[in-house]
Amino acid sequence: MRFHLIQSYFFAFCLIFVASCKNTDQNTMKHTPPIAKKKPKELEKHGHVRTDDYYWLNDREDQEVLDYLTAENGYYQAMTAHTKDFQAALYEEMKSRIKEDDSSVPYKLNGFWYITKYETGKEYPIYSRKKGTLEAEPEILFDCNKMAEGHEFFNLRGISVSPDNTLAAFGLDTVSRRQYYIQIKNLETGEIYPDKIENTTGSSVWANDNKTLFYTKKDPVTLRSDKIYKHRLGTPTEEDELIFHEDDETFSTFVYKTKSKKYIVIGSVSTLTSEYQVLPANTPDGKFEVFSPRKRGLEYSISHYGDSFYVLTNKDDATNFKLMKAKEDQTNHENWQEFISHREDVLLEDVEIFKDHYVLSERENGLNKMKIVRWDDTDSYYLPIESETYVMGPTTNLDFDTDKLRYFYNAMTSPYSIVEFDMDTKEKSVLKEQEVLGGKFDKANYRSERVWATARDGVKVPISLVYHKDTKLDGTSPLLQYGYGSYGATIDPYFSSTRLSLLDRGFVYAIAHVRGGEYLGRPWYEDGKLLTKKNTFTDFVDCSKFLIENNYTSPGHLYAMGGSAGGLLMGAVVNIAPELYNGIIAAVPFVDVITTMSDDSIPLTTGEYDEWGNPNDKEYYDYMLSYSPYDNVVQKAYPNMYVSTGLHDSQVQYWEPAKWVAKLRDYKTDDNLLFLDTNMDAGHGGASGRFEAIKETAKEFAFLLDLEGKIP
Repeated sequence: MRFHLIQSYFFAFCLIFVASCKNTDQNTMKHTPPIAKKKPKELEKHGHVRTDDYYWLNDREDQEVLDYLTAENGYYQAMTAHTKDFQAALYEEMKSRIKEDDSSVPYKLNGFWYITKYETGKEYPIYSRKKGTLEAEPEILFDCNKMAEGHEFFNLRGISVSPDNTLAAFGLDTVSRRQYYIQIKNLETGEIYPDKIENTTGSSVWANDNKTLFYTKKDPVTLRSDKIYKHRLGTPTEEDELIFHEDDETFSTFVYKTKSKKYIVIGSVSTLTSEYQVLPANTPDGKFEVFSPRKRGLEYSISHYGDSFYVLTNKDDATNFKLMKAKEDQTNHENWQEFISHREDVLLEDVEIFKDHYVLSERENGLNKMKIVRWDDTDSYYLPIESETYVMGPTTNLDFDTDKLRYFYNAMTSPYSIVEFDMDTKEKSVLKEQEVLGGKFDKANYRSERVWATARDGVKVPISLVYHKDTKLDGTSPLLQYGYGSYGATIDPYFSSTRLSLLDRGFVYAIAHVRGGEYLGRPWYEDGKLLTKKNTFTDFVDCSKFLIENNYTSPGHLYAMGGSAGGLLMGAVVNIAPELYNGIIAAVPFVDVITTMSDDSIPLTTGEYDEWGNPNDKEYYDYMLSYSPYDNVVQKAYPNMYVSTGLHDSQVQYWEPAKWVAKLRDYKTDDNLLFLDTNMDAGHGGASGRFEAIKETAKEFAFLLDLEGKIP
């Protein structure tokens, strides 16, 4: 839903007045921050009563709420007015490193080469294809720059071309709540059919008859992906047939086609459990058959090859997963046969299937590895890598009948590249390496390393570091420490051209691979969730102490950053050890854990129970209450803080950071900066457009550099 907003700072300046003009470290006029009204609301559970003074901020249609958010924006703008020119210069600096006139490596699918390109001065991609050869005339499929005209936010996703190459289904979101509508374009005539399928994930898949489209709808309130529908070309969308309803609120569902193109697959997943249903793609009016019934704690995913399915699973306590095999007509888990055994020290992340080879993506001691094996077992080998701070994995490999593997590679000091590897001859060629423009970047000027901090329980926690070769490691340099640590998501040590703007100004950048991610395998995740969630927070703090003790930085120059669940990490960290940090950046932070996890009408809540716990269970309620950042704000000094959010965020509702900032303003005993910056148009991913997002990065970097006195 789009809400009409009056984005004026009139209300902000009605609530802000100039109190005095002082000489401050920020060289800015002192303004009084807006103070949110207290409207106490008692929230009771398990006999425990919490009083929430700012619960009222959860109504985005209330003008008083909008006025408060606008006032906070006005305060932020006034307090950072002296950095505006620098932000603009920083934006241009970061933008100048990006090749504006750029295109993707073409990939071949069903007789066409598909290409994504960007043009100078334009924000959005242009999708095109060429028939047969790369020398053919390009056919424009979607020019997102034209389609985005008139929209503050625009995102196109899920392009799905019919098997006969004549139709393309696609999803559009123009609000930033990840509620896409699907339309179909006739690629022969250029006509976009007027029918819109509302409130979907944006993804869809064609059956082999070129007439039947399967897609996923979302619950309009919770935004959970819960229904699979079938649309037949030429019929009204209101007549679409409901194929499957996932009625378990802890699961979400999706649909896709196997790489072999033989099956349409419906998946249902929760944090701990999986279930799939399959249907031959040649018979779209047939009945989906359950592959193997869901069993709590049993996770699996399926790929098809020949007359068998290959199942990546944690069956039989395979914590780091193993690969099993099942005949097409015997898919129940009792019939799965072991293909690649479980290994205690190696996480099996994925399998990529080709006609003559399969490729395993593994992670050992935190490092990505790729193993190539011929189906006839005549050859198997690992791709050689010599580094400890890199990222590598398969990229677009849609062609089944090929000996060429495409994978990406980048290190903290080396730009992103796409490599094509001949799995028979073992020859490789770099198809594309990210260009860093401006004439100043030289990878030889940067150093990276991996170090290990000892957590308070004796566990070794890895940290990936990158810095300019001239940066002093004597405790005087500023350091930005990034962390996430949830959902088993691994933040790999990747290259960033925008990050150079910090490194070139003397910053060290660190990624703390804390528990809750899967950097060191599945047990690393299990030891940072539910009733062990606090390990994520204490790991981060202990990494900070290690970096200080080893002279990478000092408390006066240490900064921490995280977003979404990483914003929860930031909120917990400033409650645990605020004295370690000079500044915190919390982007779209999940900080009101108890309230959100107690409200099953909030998008995605029920599906999160296996990650955080269900507060309806007193044991989980008490544990979550003990770390929930909003509930643990107390009267003490907090670091300088920049908090950002989006009004239309569907992942972390805007009111969580808004309430948190309001409470921090009331409780904190320091004079440090505290900013709430709300994008009144965007959602969880921030601004759309490749360059608009850089403006948000410029804000964050300017905040840090201002605190370091590095703004001219």
